[in-house]
Amino acid sequence: MTDLKPATAPEQPTAAAELSKRQGWWSSDASESVRRNLGLVGVLVAIWIVGAITVPRIFLHAEQLWNNELIIFQQSAAIGVIAIGMTFVIIGGGIDLSVGALVALTSVWCTTQATQEFGPTGMVFTALLVGTVAGLVNGFLIAYGRVVAFIATLAMLVSARGLAQLISGKRTQRVNIENVAITNIAEKDFLGIPYLVWMLLVVGVIGWILLNRTTFGRRTFAVGGNPEAARLAGINLRLHTMLLYGLSGLCCGIAAIMVVAQATAGAPDHGDLYELDAIAACIIGGTALAGGRGSIVGAILGVLVFKGITNLFIVNNLEQEYQLIVKGAIIIGAVLLQQVNFSSLPQLRKSPT
Repeated sequence: MTDLKPATAPEQPTAAAELSKRQGWWSSDASESVRRNLGLVGVLVAIWIVGAITVPRIFLHAEQLWNNELIIFQQSAAIGVIAIGMTFVIIGGGIDLSVGALVALTSVWCTTQATQEFGPTGMVFTALLVGTVAGLVNGFLIAYGRVVAFIATLAMLVSARGLAQLISGKRTQRVNIENVAITNIAEKDFLGIPYLVWMLLVVGVIGWILLNRTTFGRRTFAVGGNPEAARLAGINLRLHTMLLYGLSGLCCGIAAIMVVAQATAGAPDHGDLYELDAIAACIIGGTALAGGRGSIVGAILGVLVFKGITNLFIVNNLEQEYQLIVKGAIIIGAVLLQQVNFSSLPQLRKSPT
């Protein structure tokens, strides 16, 4: 005789699953970075519209507009590279206040007469090495010395500025005529696009791949999102944190080469307030200060928004004080926007009875 099993009711979908099905991908957390990036693109379009109304001779003529946009991209290149490194650090749960000072230190070190004797290759190698080593020192103090990131990088900010002044004797160091290949970085172009912009694009692509398509990137999100869970998963938190700051220092070295190419010199006052611009760009781009969330594309768009606003004020002959006020308001607005949990908004609607 065959045992008869009692019939069971078909499994009912949970409320969360049903809600997710109604919402679709666009309303889910997975699309948050896309929505935020599209919002930043909308801001850039709004900046162009304001420019077209206030300065039509520039924004409504193709050639003038193209030249103006190239200027914005060139001015954004160094900050953009720094913001890419800063994105990794903030996603990993840290902060780096020393990036501007590291640009100054690196620019001075790679333009000393002793370094320039090795030619452009020696200058580039020195810049990358000095930036990376300084970043690793930050990471070592934070990860193994257990110094708070804010304090460790603030100390590096002061020390790096002082060392830059000591090495240069508080003077600007010109790039020798023999090393014209360095200055060509800011003067030459490829397919009509300056080398500086190509450098930003290359670093951005590499950074995106590293963050979104490698184990290092997944570990960065894990370390910043939930350090204890990451530790239990077998991630070496100290080593990974140290590498994140080393990566930030490497980006500072690349940015220093770009700054030296533009200024045709190294100086101890290079990179002034770059740390604030880089952090602000990351925040606007959706990188959470608490860690665990961020976007390379968003950081670059954040830099372009800042530089676009600055350019708009310049072409309208407005004072710098207004630029700073508007930038401050944008930063506050971006931070407040991060506090809004958009994924929970659809749940406020009444469920069907």
